[in-house]
Amino acid sequence: MARAATAGRGRGGPSRRIGLAVVRGDSMRPTLRPGDRLLVVYGARVRPGRVVVARFADGTLVVKRVAERRGSGWWLRGDNPDVGVDSRHRGAVPEEEVPGVVRGRVWPWPRPL
Repeated sequence: MARAATAGRGRGGPSRRIGLAVVRGDSMRPTLRPGDRLLVVYGARVRPGRVVVARFADGTLVVKRVAERRGSGWWLRGDNPDVGVDSRHRGAVPEEEVPGVVRGRVWPWPRPL
């Protein structure tokens, strides 16, 4: 799971919004750990292999990896298959419920994703 908030806008006209998400839980280990802070770009192109911020039908906000497109939605998986809830339990997530793509970890060890 994750918490996300919009951090601001770029200069000079329309731009994508950016925000931060905080990782909760172990479903994305070893890639991400609880407490990691992530840079999220809202409105960025979603594609397989990317880590995204998504919302399940019950309102739960999550950080998961995009496995593939299924119908009009995305099949999302955690990197740790033995922990957490993902599309294996909830089904495909509609396109509009995958608003942000994670570009990198900003804390504690910055690195692109």
